[in-house]
Amino acid sequence: MNFTTLAAPGYDLVRLRAEFPFVAEWAYLNHAGVSPLARRVSAAMQALLDDNGRALVDWDPDHSRALLDTGRATVARLIGATPDEIAWVQNTSVGLNLIAQSLPLRPGDNVILCNIEFPSNVYPWLNLERRGIEVRLIPPDGGGLSLAAAEAHADARTRVITTSAVQFLTGYRADLAALGELCRARNMYFVVDGIQSLGHMPTDVRAWKVDFLAAGGLKSLMGPPGQGFLYVRRERLEELQPVFAGPLSVANWEDWLDYNLTFRSGAARFEQGTYNYMGIAGLVEAIQMLLSLGLEKVDAWMRHLTDRLIADLDRYGYRILSNPDPRYRSAIISFAVPGSPEAAFERLKGARVMTAVRAGYVRVSPHCYNTEDEIARVGEVLGPADG
Repeated sequence: MNFTTLAAPGYDLVRLRAEFPFVAEWAYLNHAGVSPLARRVSAAMQALLDDNGRALVDWDPDHSRALLDTGRATVARLIGATPDEIAWVQNTSVGLNLIAQSLPLRPGDNVILCNIEFPSNVYPWLNLERRGIEVRLIPPDGGGLSLAAAEAHADARTRVITTSAVQFLTGYRADLAALGELCRARNMYFVVDGIQSLGHMPTDVRAWKVDFLAAGGLKSLMGPPGQGFLYVRRERLEELQPVFAGPLSVANWEDWLDYNLTFRSGAARFEQGTYNYMGIAGLVEAIQMLLSLGLEKVDAWMRHLTDRLIADLDRYGYRILSNPDPRYRSAIISFAVPGSPEAAFERLKGARVMTAVRAGYVRVSPHCYNTEDEIARVGEVLGPADG
């Protein structure tokens, strides 16, 4: 394997680590689960609560509107979209359900996805089976949905291909550009779950021909739980029929007694009721922090750290589930341990190394502020696999 050699991540690691005071005691390596909040993210949320929450009520409506608009622009910058293509949703599941239910699918149409997707990107599609939509759960190829596998299982009635940009278990990094080309060539919808990739790697939904993308903020985006967003490609908008409508979904939403169900012109038609202003403030601040680091630099540092982890695990004799090919590897590495993975997790936790157990594997998922020394702690604590 050709390992990367980075002496430093290309940004001020010491200054960044100061945003996360717990690093003095913990090696936190579970960002595919829930990311801790940076000081600046917590401060942005707290600021909305100061002064009795004046910014959240009708005393200062311009402030709250500015937050929503700035937030949409920030998200759009993150993924290569435009602000009118962004809607605020609570989490990935809500976003994917809104798309699944709004697509113009007919009985006999089919949807292709991998059978190791996180449930957020499975149940919204299985729920369509009662309408006569076939859901084709296909085996992983290399750890996720490959172009070859998608081509092999698609036919004339395939209307949707959906995948996680990064798989939650294997860490497989999908070739979104290739899958997007396939979908565009065959007039299929391309739907992406971005929760495990955004914040770790650069993303360009336009260049990759992604039609819809949903992501919550609590994992790789390092934002608060309960706040996410939905991207809807402008050219696809009028093909959708929203299944829910609320006071914020319509064009003249401030004309409270004019019950005119004319949907807003952009993706905001999928917004319904009161906004989670604190969650949006935190998520926007987290995204701005990551953008300021440079996602190319974050991605390179993650490749470097996972190279180091793979080398350690190989040396200690552990079987690695994740794809070793750098083209398909992300910031998630899962590996098997002899005996109980839960016992291995507890040993690591007892040594103040936070990981996770998923589907019988120990999963390690670092982020931008982690160091080589923290990565090395995994092997140092567990020791040789046959020990």
